[in-house]
Amino acid sequence: MAGEVPVYISPIDVEFEGNTGRYRHADTVGDLAAMLLSHQWSWSNAPSFHRALMTSMESLEFHVEAADARAALVIAAPELRLRILPDDIAESRGAS
Repeated sequence: MAGEVPVYISPIDVEFEGNTGRYRHADTVGDLAAMLLSHQWSWSNAPSFHRALMTSMESLEFHVEAADARAALVIAAPELRLRILPDDIAESRGAS
């Protein structure tokens, strides 16, 4: 969308269940929203999915911080069976 200012986040890569080894990269909140809207996911009725999507949309309109949109997806990841890098790596190191 021409003329829109990208809302940057700390970069992440997302691996979807059933797509092992293939990640989608996100540098912006728009990337997060596009990822969540890109397919008819089996988990699209999960409350955490809706929270992550709405937080992303609100961040695009500058109603919430970009970091909140990223955090909402990271928090939703276990329920949605998503692997988030680098967050999952950091969490597993912290558990060791």
